[in-house]
Amino acid sequence: MSTNVGVEKGKQSLAVPKQKRFTKQSTKDNISGYLYISPFFILFSIFGVFPIFYTAYISFFKWPILGAKEFVGIQNYQMLFTDPTFWKALGNTFSIWVISTIPQLFLALILAVILNQAFLKGKQFFRLAAFLPNITSLVAVAIIFDAIFGEKYGILNYALSVFGLDPFNWKGSYFGTHIAIASMVMWRWMGYNAIIYLAALQSIPKDLYEAATIDGASKTQQFFKITIPMIRPMIIFTVILSTIGGMQIFTEPLMFSGGGGGPLKQGLTLTFYLYEEAFVRNSFGYASAIAWVLFLIIILFSIVNQFITSRIKSAD
Repeated sequence: MSTNVGVEKGKQSLAVPKQKRFTKQSTKDNISGYLYISPFFILFSIFGVFPIFYTAYISFFKWPILGAKEFVGIQNYQMLFTDPTFWKALGNTFSIWVISTIPQLFLALILAVILNQAFLKGKQFFRLAAFLPNITSLVAVAIIFDAIFGEKYGILNYALSVFGLDPFNWKGSYFGTHIAIASMVMWRWMGYNAIIYLAALQSIPKDLYEAATIDGASKTQQFFKITIPMIRPMIIFTVILSTIGGMQIFTEPLMFSGGGGGPLKQGLTLTFYLYEEAFVRNSFGYASAIAWVLFLIIILFSIVNQFITSRIKSAD
């Protein structure tokens, strides 16, 4: 009897150190995991989180960067909402976003469907060609599109003259400038979104299409009843990304319309206006207010997208 008691005590004494060793090892693993991912969060905090809150702080000051900060409260925001240039920039941003984003995503989906066809030869080349505009220098893109939409020697105006039409001043009108900038955005991002859609299309089981074909469904019916529902999460993802990117468009209007956004400010977007207030007029407090209003607009759009997404999921 005493021997059995001694054996049980020995087992308990061995179990306790093993449990402690296991706990210490799991703690070390957790600490090492946090250490591995800490560089990202440290850099994100320094260059991402801190500028957001510091910009909010600066938006309540009048600060010409080289002088002292003067606290003005919400005066920058009051000036902003009564500033006609701000509302013009906001209207330009929404106009360019609508013209560029909706056709771009539709054409990207069509391009992805074509690249996913079995009969297409040289798929790798065409996929690379579709993605190539995304990594092309925007300066080079601006030069090319400037040649396309030039008033005197532009390719489009030459094509209009062939049909006996008068040349159009693309850079001197709202319609022309918005179309040109939207074309640049579409050319740059259509292939990028097409590759995302292509990856989603390749994840759809082929059995679904074979069963639909046997049941007599046409290609159009298969597209709307199988393809679209199966890649809907990816479509929503690209819509959200395109919305955020469209609200922050800057390089294309700057390179095409030049300083000030053109003679009618038709190329002036919110980010472009922010840049001019901060780095041309050195009004960092006012520019910070613009940045925060833009930030809130993007959050509002994200909430709307999230609401629409939840409604779509609930409908399914």
